Amino acid sequence: MASHLDLEEQEQLDQLKAFWKRWGNLITWVITAALAAFAAWQGWTWYQRDQAAKAGAMYEEFERAFTAQDLDKAATAAGDLKSRYAGTGFAAQAGLQIAKLQMDKDKADDARQSLAWVAEKGAEASYRDLARLRLAGLQLDAKAFDDALKTLDAIKSTEFAALVADRRGDALLLQGKGDAAKAEYQKALAGLEKTQDYRRIIEAKLATLGVPTAVEPTTGAAQ
Repeated sequence: MASHLDLEEQEQLDQLKAFWKRWGNLITWVITAALAAFAAWQGWTWYQRDQAAKAGAMYEEFERAFTAQDLDKAATAAGDLKSRYAGTGFAAQAGLQIAKLQMDKDKADDARQSLAWVAEKGAEASYRDLARLRLAGLQLDAKAFDDALKTLDAIKSTEFAALVADRRGDALLLQGKGDAAKAEYQKALAGLEKTQDYRRIIEAKLATLGVPTAVEPTTGAAQ
């Protein structure tokens, strides 16, 4: 009996040796790759947390300067965020805010540059599209109508669709394309909820183009 068991064990051992000889290297490489990938993921997660923490501290510095309306300090802090932590949401937020402060300080060219940076390198699509929407407005102010339309064409977020149509209508109207502008304003109006106050602005634009808008009748008028 003992000899029979020894033979079975030897046979199993031989099978295991044969299996390992054939597949051992592959198994070792797979395990090594999996461990390396896990270590890399852990390291990347730590790096992201570290970057976010440092960027958050720098953003607080930016906010203090922004609240104080100190353009020089705010611009410096925003620049540091863009150069050192460009991949974080803090850099995009700072870019949007510094553009507003630059406009308030009559620095339109600087504001366009700030928004252009966010539009190209913002960490998230929503930041990039918001920057494009604001940038298009500044381009319209500068009478760069074709540039504004190209900027608007790059916006893909559906939540901005109505505002994009409204701004595109402005560009077309300023180019003397009244009919095309009407179509865009009507598209913008259709894309807004009836409870949104911004509808009144678009309705006013349509009214100046001779397009009547629906008005709720008063109780007395209805009677």
